[in-house]
Order: sequence, then C-alpha cells, then structure tokens
Amino acid sequence: MADIPVSVQEFASITVSTNDPKQMDMFEAADELAILAAAIAYHDSRYHGADDPVISDAIYDRLVARNRDLEAAFPNLIRADSPDARIGAPVASGFGKVRHARPMLSLSNGFSAQDVTDFVIRVRRFLSLNDDDELALTAEPKIDGLSLSLRYESGRLKQAATRGDGSEGEDVTANIMQVDAIPKELFGTPPAIIEVRGEIYMDREDFLMLNETQQADGGKLFANPRNAAAGSLRQKDANIISGRKLRFFAYAMGECSAEIAKTHWDFLATLANYGFAVNTLSKLCLTVAEMLDTYKAIGDVRATLSYDIDGIVYKVDRHDYQGRLGQVARAPRWALAHKFPAEQAQTIIRAIDIQVGRTGAMTPVARLEPITVGGVVVSNATLHNEDEINRKNIRIGDTVVIQRAGDVIPQIVCTIRNKRPKDSIEYRFPELCPVCGANAIRPEGEAVRRCTNGINCDAQRLEWLKHFVSRDAFDIEGLGVRQIEQFNELGLVALPADIFRLNIRQQEIATLDGYGEISTRNLMTSIDARRTIKFDRFIYALGIRQVGQATARILALHYDSLDKLLTAIAPDADIEAAAAELMEINQVGELMASDIINFFLTQKTRDMVIDLASEVTIIPPDRPAHDSPVSGKTFVFTGTLAGMSRAEAKARAESLGAKVSGSVSAKIDFLVAGANSGSKARKAGELGVTVLDENAWLALINK
Repeated sequence: MADIPVSVQEFASITVSTNDPKQMDMFEAADELAILAAAIAYHDSRYHGADDPVISDAIYDRLVARNRDLEAAFPNLIRADSPDARIGAPVASGFGKVRHARPMLSLSNGFSAQDVTDFVIRVRRFLSLNDDDELALTAEPKIDGLSLSLRYESGRLKQAATRGDGSEGEDVTANIMQVDAIPKELFGTPPAIIEVRGEIYMDREDFLMLNETQQADGGKLFANPRNAAAGSLRQKDANIISGRKLRFFAYAMGECSAEIAKTHWDFLATLANYGFAVNTLSKLCLTVAEMLDTYKAIGDVRATLSYDIDGIVYKVDRHDYQGRLGQVARAPRWALAHKFPAEQAQTIIRAIDIQVGRTGAMTPVARLEPITVGGVVVSNATLHNEDEINRKNIRIGDTVVIQRAGDVIPQIVCTIRNKRPKDSIEYRFPELCPVCGANAIRPEGEAVRRCTNGINCDAQRLEWLKHFVSRDAFDIEGLGVRQIEQFNELGLVALPADIFRLNIRQQEIATLDGYGEISTRNLMTSIDARRTIKFDRFIYALGIRQVGQATARILALHYDSLDKLLTAIAPDADIEAAAAELMEINQVGELMASDIINFFLTQKTRDMVIDLASEVTIIPPDRPAHDSPVSGKTFVFTGTLAGMSRAEAKARAESLGAKVSGSVSAKIDFLVAGANSGSKARKAGELGVTVLDENAWLALINK
C-alpha cells in the first residue's frame, strides 16, 4: 500500500513515478494521486505561504505534470483536493485578509517546443479557428518574484494584496505604500476601479547589498532575491520596507470598471501610460516560430539581466478570446509558462544520512561538499530512496552532478564514474531505524523502507507533533517547529493533548531560555484560543495517512461530529459496514478507507484522539452554499453545439459548480444534445435522464 510522505524530509525526497498510466490499475493510480495531492499541497504552502521551498521548481513541475497525466488516464479518480483545483497557499497569520474580486490564477507549464506547439493547437481547436485565422500571442519574461494585486479607485492606490490561495490574499497595503517603484496615483484617465497585477521583485545587486547589511547587523540572510522580496514585503513593521529597494513589473488585470483595451498588447501599453513599469523584453508573436525565437533570445540574455526570470509566459492577445477560453481549475486556458531548464553543477558526496519521517519513511540525504549553484550555496541533496541510490550507483566519495532551480534542496542527476575513488564502497541501506533501533521493513511494491515502531519512535512522534501544530492544522501562534522540538526534548509534550495541559507547567516554561512571564502567558493565551476548532481541521491535524485537507473536510461534512465518527469506526462496530460507508463518500477509495479505519481501530491512536477531544471543543464544519441552478448536478455533452465548442460548454458548466461526465449512466442529471448527438442521446432517453437542447441548456444556466 502506498503511503503519503508528510515530513519535510519525505516531501523533499519524493520521486516522480515513471510508470505508464495505461499499464496501472485503478488502485495503484488512486494511491499515487493521494500521494501527489498531499505532496503538492505541502510544496504550495512552502513556496507561496512560507517563501521557503524544499524542492526545485523542476521537480515540482514534474509532480504537477504527473498528477495531470494520471487524472487524464483515470478521470473517475480525480480527488476533491486535486492540485489542479488549488492555487498558491492559504493566507499567513499576521496580516488581514483580502478577497480577490477576480481570482489570481496560476499558470500551466510547458518545457519543450512541442509543448508550445500543442498549446497553440489546443487554443485554435477550442476557439474553432481555421489555420489561416490570425492568432496573436504575447511573449513576456516570467519574473521570479511575488505576485501582487493593486487596487486603484479614482486613480489612487487603495489596497494591495498578495495572491495567497488565489481567492484570498494578505493585505499588505501599508507595506506597499513604502515602495517607491509602485505608483500611488495613476497618470491619465484610468477607470473608476482598476486592479493591476504583477510581480514584486528585487534586483540581484540590491539583494547582495541587503544580505551584506543583514550580516553586519546579525540578521537573517536571504537565500535568493525572490525570498528577499517576499520576506521584505511580509515585514510587520512597514517602515523597514522603505529601506529595501523593491521593484514591480505590471502585466495583468483584475477587476476593472470599464474596458481600457481589447488586446493584452494594448493593455500593457496602457499600463505604461498609467505610470507602471512594463517589461520591455515582451514581444507580440503571430506564429509558434516567433514564440520560440523569443524564448531563445531572452534565454540567451538571461544571465545578463539585473533580475531573475525562470521562463517565458505566452498569452493569447485578444481579450475576447481569453474570455471564451476561460480556465481549467486553477489555470487559464489562454496562457502557458515555458520554463527554462534547471541549473546544474558538480560536487562530492561526503556522507549519506538517514532521516526518519512521521510515517516512518527513511529518507537518505547526501551531505555534499558545499558549492554555489545559481548564486546559492548548497550542501545537501535528497537521494529519495534506496532504489534511487542503486539505480544511479551512488557511493560516498562520488563526484556527482546536482541540479536545482530556486532556493531548494537539489537533486542528484548522475555520478561522474571516471572520478570515483578507488576505495569507494557500495552504500547499504540500514535495516534498522537509526533513531529507535526498531526493524525497518520495505513492503512489497513500495520504494520506501519504514521504521515499524510507529509513534513509539521518537522521530516519528516528533514529526507527528510538528504536523499537529502546522498552519493548516491547529496553527497555534508561538508554537512552531522549534518550540515543539524544545518541549518534546524536555518531556513537556509527548502527545497532542499535552499541549493543552502546558498551563500546569507555566512556571517551568517561564524559566526556559527565550521565555519569561509575559511570553509564556502569551503562549498560554494562544493555546487557549485553539481550544475551539472546526471538525475538519481537527481531522486533518490527526495526521491520518492519505487524509489531506480536502478529504478531512469531506469526512467532517459526512460524519458531522467526532462522536459519530468514533461510533461508526469502533472495535465493536461492523467494520465491513464502516468501510462500505466510507467508500460511498466522494473521493474515498478502498485504500484510503482502510487507512482511516486502521487509524481509529488502533488503540493507541484511538486513545490519543479521545484524550485530545477531552481538552478541546470541536464544532461542525461550515456547510457549502448552493447558489447556482446547476451546482452539484452532473452533465454529459454530446453532438455539435452551435453557439460554442463542446469544450467551452463543459468549462462553463464546471465554473457554475456542475460536474461533467464523458459517459451516460443513470447517475447523471442532464444530457445536453447538440446536432448529430447519436447514441448517447438515445441511451439517456432510455435511462430516463433529462435531455436538453442547446437553447434549454443556455436558459438553465442563465436563470
């Protein structure tokens, strides 16, 4: 059975499977999709929320691509927490929240000339364009910075917000008011309301000067310009920002009360007239060849630019085309990010350490001779698992090629065999846990070897506690990874409920280094503030294998209370009936149901849950609102539609909360039949499914 990596070490070491989806069965695919959903969600939070990624952009892109390939091969297994339904990361604490009037979307990625060609073909097909119909696209440098939305009313800056999770961002208005590069009042005659979006960044030279100042003052050093820009923007003291040279490129529009351009190219020109910096390397392209020429030309001068870029973004130029193309989940259909290759360098492996994660997974990490790659000094690299070590024939003392793209733990691409020392020996993966000494087994069909000692293993229990207090779980202010490590080492916190009993150790905590009466009292206040928690966050905090945030919410909505969940899955309950009930829940398959049942039937974890529940108040989750006439309904589209392409109709249905299926069954609610609808319409009629023509479909969604 596959397992979801959950610790930093496990997520950083996750490998991308090369198994052909066509050769996989449904259970294998479901397992891998669960792993991918959890891993990608974690890396989104590290990159967008914490500005502290632990894998390279290249590995992240491969994870997303693998998830997309599996979902295409197994559309019936698409999860509620699918990465394609998510953007960025939730809003960090410490800043107010801003609900974006229009979502700030992510971008689909391409890595080759063929990917770019396929993108243009898809756009033409979606829009039903002939080969001789003009399709213009802009090509713009992809700035490696922090996405920002600026709202202007009557020409004056009123609000600034980060992207956050795409729907809701952080209010950073006070800080942005200190950034000279962002206009506070627009030139010309802008519309009454306009949101201008772009990337805030820091020049390399300004980044180096900032780090020199930080080092001299004993402050935190930033790993790269992106982290420096993001870290500066999130300073709670807005006055600090004025001393840091942040810059801004404008390139997109949010809410706008009046049309200011019919094409993206003209929109960029209008932004420049308003007083914004617009990247002068951007180019309007009419063919794929021109797009690829621009990619190469900008790539050739990349190293000479004063700022970091990691690719080229292509956008369909006409705004009416963009509107018709719409979006798929978290990315627009009308744009593509063509990424540059990752950076590489050579260094030597000095040692191999084993790190044990929350689920017992033992991850090998190479300790490297420190080397600078892309301006960042790296000294560690993930080796993923023992198969990866054997496949690449990696040994201590080997000279290796490492690859990175961004501030991350790099991966090892290959060894340089002709530089191998004569006395090198083959690395043998330990069969005992290096932390607790328990047996480490590798289940058949899995790549990961695991410690079998569960939460009795100090390493597993510690990682479990870190998950419990993480941002998406209990999120206790002032109780992060460092504090959990300290309290665990001192014996103050061994299990989650111990956190809520720290008040009886308050005097002891106040004597610890870094604490005092005031800070200890503040910590107790933060802990008490989390004594009331929503049921879905409570479930997620338990760290059940394969249960991410979306699944936790589904379970919370289904069972409504912890008592009902514990009653349904209890030692004296009908376990077969409990499993059947779980598998009737959307997105819960057999393997996930098994993991959930095992968690609540294991006496140690069951006792832990009951103990924790005695310390907190669990409230029901928020129920979703239904405000669309087709929300929650399932549609099938067949035949040729007159007013839009079938792909466009499907996208419209999904944007209104409907589900779209490719096959007719008694479970669907409506079949929309265009011209030449054929057998699907006949079958729908036989099954009693409501059949709509195109006009009836449009009338329904426009109610």
